Amino acid sequence: MNLKIIGSEKEYQQFLAWADKMFDKKVAPESPEGEELQVILLLIKQYEDQHYPIPKPDPIEAIKNKMVDLGLKNTDLVGKAGSKGYISAILNRHKPLTLELARFFHKELGIPSDILLA
Repeated sequence: MNLKIIGSEKEYQQFLAWADKMFDKKVAPESPEGEELQVILLLIKQYEDQHYPIPKPDPIEAIKNKMVDLGLKNTDLVGKAGSKGYISAILNRHKPLTLELARFFHKELGIPSDILLA
């Protein structure tokens, strides 16, 4: 495959098809084809980042989703992040997410800070 920056959707599709073939062949990462595949995957990622950006999730939705993932309810945060009413007000967007609470959710729930501060 001719390694170059992907400049069009057609080239992008060609690179994807070639990468799929290499995955199907189960090429070894240390082989010449495997090293070429790694470079092509970087080129594909660069093209996708430029042409198909993924928006950052809403901070409150991220908190709610993480709570569901961890099986937490609002009452599980009482005393740690405030009263039940205060937590509900934040999750229902009646009160703003403060920097202090963003730090709390980052530490306690493992939500990346860049999402909480978006």
